[in-house]
Amino acid sequence: QVQLVESGGGLVQTGGSLRLSCTASGRTFSGFAMGWFRMAPGKEREFVAGINWSGTSTRYADSVKGRFTISRDNAKNTVYLQMNSLKPEDTAVYYCARSAAWSISPYDYDYWGQGTQVTVSS
Repeated sequence: QVQLVESGGGLVQTGGSLRLSCTASGRTFSGFAMGWFRMAPGKEREFVAGINWSGTSTRYADSVKGRFTISRDNAKNTVYLQMNSLKPEDTAVYYCARSAAWSISPYDYDYWGQGTQVTVSS
């Protein structure tokens, strides 16, 4: 069984920064792509950022491009999401997830964390 645990969420003002972390249990991390998704109240879950198994390729939603950076440390079984220049519309629960495919679709991700709340005040 794979467990993903997110941390680093919180309350921040517009323009501020947060760094989310997601740590995976077991030896089932380095061979898989990882992604961050978010879900705001009344909205569907949306792709935010993804990174391939080696960390050499990343992709971002247009809404966060240039402000968010995804990275990973396979030695620590951890993936990160650095979020800068935060806006109120970034407010959501953020989830990390694991995928055997290089995909932006949540249906291609098989394990999910419990989520961490990010709130950006105006």
